[in-house]
Amino acid sequence: MRSARIAVIGGTGLYKMEGVTDIEEVNLETPFGPPSDAIVLGRLAGESVAFLPRHGRGHRHSPSEVPSRANIYALKSLGVERIISVSACGSLREEIAPLDVVIPNQLFDRTKGIRPATFFGEGIVAHIGFADPFCPDLSAVLYETARDQGVRVHRGGTFVVIEGPQFSTRGESEVYRQWGMDIIGMTALPEAKLAREAEICYATLAMVTDYDVWKVSEEPVTVEVVVRNLHQNVQTAQAIIRGAIRCIARERTCPCPHALENAIITDPAAIPSVRREQLALLIGKYLP
Repeated sequence: MRSARIAVIGGTGLYKMEGVTDIEEVNLETPFGPPSDAIVLGRLAGESVAFLPRHGRGHRHSPSEVPSRANIYALKSLGVERIISVSACGSLREEIAPLDVVIPNQLFDRTKGIRPATFFGEGIVAHIGFADPFCPDLSAVLYETARDQGVRVHRGGTFVVIEGPQFSTRGESEVYRQWGMDIIGMTALPEAKLAREAEICYATLAMVTDYDVWKVSEEPVTVEVVVRNLHQNVQTAQAIIRGAIRCIARERTCPCPHALENAIITDPAAIPSVRREQLALLIGKYLP
């Protein structure tokens, strides 16, 4: 099977990646079920890439239903080392306007625990470090590429992730602002946690579509408002991705490739054989 070094996970509105050549679609099975859709392998800007639409083509999976474990595991099995995640989001700050781009550096989890958020459990325990949830090196490449292209881009900020599928109430939106949150969306978690467990560099292009519901002088967020700005956001995201891929170094010097090195706390002799087999892709190099 072909491999890919870099993957793009497309969010709302980004269901295919323009400019990919030498295309092959692969349907994979994982210990966690099938991914959101067939994965498109090809070449973009001279690099081997994989593309996966997070919600599936036709937008079939709600935020709570996205099979994130299967998605990350499948990409890992293809040799992916870096994931560029594209996410539509709302702004919680006056200075972050619709059609802006944010490269967040923090996450705040307001999901409700119904999304499987780890590969571990059932006989094997691992505690990864997650203080800085996005790869600093990959985030820097995305920011610099966007800036060089003249895109209005914001570096850093906290991305609050809600369960959905409903949008926030005004009361919730105001509280998130008081807490210091900058943007709001529904899908960056558990994706970022799982990428860290898989030792894959992960960074987000957060594409702002609206002001959520806190700004009473603006139309509150609806699907209609989101879709209105999607076309331009998707074009911007694709341009940034094409530029960024050319600048991503081959060697990884960030901490991401070693996230599991000291994270597995379970005695190797106590790990069930079935779990060893299921997770061999992730943990094989750390077990005797």
